[in-house]
Amino acid sequence: MTTTALRSPAHASNMRLIGHCTQGGRSDGTQIMVRDGYAYVAHIFSKGFSVIDVRDPARPRTVNYVPSPANTWSLHLQVHDNLLLTVHAQDQFAQPESDDERNYYKADTRDISKAVRSTARNHSAGMAVYDLSDPVTPRQIGFMPVDGVGLHRIWYTGGRWAYASAQIEGFTDFILVTIDMSDPTRPEIAGRFWLPGMNVAAGEVPHWPLAEGRYSLHHPIVHGDTAYCGWRDACLVVVDVKDRTDPRMIAHRNWAPPFGGGTHNCLPLPDRDLLVVVDETVLDNEEDGDKPIWVFDIRNSANPVSIATFPKPDDRDYKAVGGHFGPHNVHENRPGSFVSSTLIFSTWQNAGLRVHDISNPYAPREVGALVPQAPTHHVDHRPGRPLVINTTDVFVDSAGLVYFTDFSGGGLHIAEFNG
Repeated sequence: MTTTALRSPAHASNMRLIGHCTQGGRSDGTQIMVRDGYAYVAHIFSKGFSVIDVRDPARPRTVNYVPSPANTWSLHLQVHDNLLLTVHAQDQFAQPESDDERNYYKADTRDISKAVRSTARNHSAGMAVYDLSDPVTPRQIGFMPVDGVGLHRIWYTGGRWAYASAQIEGFTDFILVTIDMSDPTRPEIAGRFWLPGMNVAAGEVPHWPLAEGRYSLHHPIVHGDTAYCGWRDACLVVVDVKDRTDPRMIAHRNWAPPFGGGTHNCLPLPDRDLLVVVDETVLDNEEDGDKPIWVFDIRNSANPVSIATFPKPDDRDYKAVGGHFGPHNVHENRPGSFVSSTLIFSTWQNAGLRVHDISNPYAPREVGALVPQAPTHHVDHRPGRPLVINTTDVFVDSAGLVYFTDFSGGGLHIAEFNG
């Protein structure tokens, strides 16, 4: 039993904590998906993923754990219908240089040594596919290998096509790949897209200011034939994927510098011609600069225009708390989940979970918050990390229950929004 007694939140506004789970002692969590009463939580330090029974949200309990292969992390996953897709990639935080986070998030993109030759690779790289006919016991039915570091994050909402970020031999960092899922037991890469300068194997020369950061796709969110891509320090990239074998650029907007970059999510709100864009805070004490959540007007997809930013949490001096303060992720309005073009649920790491109302897109306002207490112990093995919460991912189900994870060891929290 991994249900634990609830501790009063450090801060709450229009939200109520109703359940908590230590995830079988693997209390670090990255991406979470919820389907038919079960939550699937990916781990970063504990590797693999856990299955948690949340049919009673006040008493969630861990019912299974699926480990990753050796030297491999599966920190992101997708669930749709009876399929679960997980990434396989080299465990980057197992590298000694990653004890200093700056060496991971501000990598010198001229150095492609991380994409080791397949003959020397000691990790699994690619995408695993599981059947969820038994939701408690995922059964692997397929795998798509790649040469290189592997995949980082996937977007899949059913049908023939999946989309992912992949670091493949010959490229400076993660690029966009389209994946043919017509046979889930044999998924295949169908198309690739990268920013000019990333394909060094073809003789391209990186031309961006390498000292300033990392040109690397975090992941796409796809609506119709358009992929909205968070490209870390290259920021927003909009791609036409109508021809899945030959994706083409629509628009590119880069605001780093002067802002901090690290773009993570680009969430389209198609009924309002809006795009919510999240810049991920990746270093302690705002060392990596100003990281807003932006609102863009995308009436002209070739000319996205920023019109507002979300207000930062101000109920406490979170910079002084230590660790990461700033955005990380948003609920992505997946089919079958809670879908809203006015309420945005976002994670702010040491500032917990926030809810913003963007009915007026020019003036977003905070309408809810829940900040759990700091974890009692670390799962993060890196030395010197502060013992603070790191609220990471959020999923809101169709009934409005809010599930959110903690990167460093706070476990799974379940809450309801009363705004």
